[in-house]
Amino acid sequence: MSEGLIQIAAGTTVVTVDHVSLDYLKEKEPLPVLADVSLRAAKDELVAVTGPSGCGKSTLLRIIAGLIKPTSGDVRVMDSEVTGPRSDISMVFQNFVLLPWRTALENVLFGLSSRDDLTEEQKNTKAENALEIAGLQGFESVYPGELSGGMKQRVGVARALATDPRVMLLDEPFSSLDDLTAERLRKETYTLLISPQTSVQTVILVSHNVEEIIELADKVVVLSSRPAHVVGELKVDLPRPRNKQSEEFFQWVDRVYSLLS
Repeated sequence: MSEGLIQIAAGTTVVTVDHVSLDYLKEKEPLPVLADVSLRAAKDELVAVTGPSGCGKSTLLRIIAGLIKPTSGDVRVMDSEVTGPRSDISMVFQNFVLLPWRTALENVLFGLSSRDDLTEEQKNTKAENALEIAGLQGFESVYPGELSGGMKQRVGVARALATDPRVMLLDEPFSSLDDLTAERLRKETYTLLISPQTSVQTVILVSHNVEEIIELADKVVVLSSRPAHVVGELKVDLPRPRNKQSEEFFQWVDRVYSLLS
């Protein structure tokens, strides 16, 4: 965990998305993508965002990451407005986004390349620690082409963790994996993100897989089709670990589907 990260009480709001709208220009006319979207993500909370395919879920995540500027509204981490990419927000992508000519360690180091406040030795230590936390100790010198899909995604998680983020954003991180690998990695990732070994204080997950959402999320935010707006928000009151075969689990799945339909 980053020594400089101030500890806050559980339940404290970490991420605030406040009345965010986004319009793209199409043939000089505005094309609404997001319409007045608001949500909150608290300390120790995993918030899942879902909605119809193409509704703008990933676009919303990129706005939270500071990669896209909204047309109106704002995003804040604690009391600080997000105006661009920042070191306390990390993102794990759907398709790994690894550099094939770099080893696992070098891919994680790439995420630290802009950190002028760290020496090369400190960067190496952080990268090695992140790989160990992600279960990849001993694979530092292996290239992506020699890794399974699940291990590639672990490298992506390690790269995100190495920057000591307060906020972790997950953009459909398991959708390109086979079912068995995805199931195993979902359990591992949740355990990892809530671990006191990491700096992560809140997680926002974008997914279209409703069972995955109910397995992982503390809160679900459901978006409409474009222009996307919030049509419902559910606090998932299920004990952990969650039994995917239980009647209660499927009742929660049905609640999400009812909002999506």
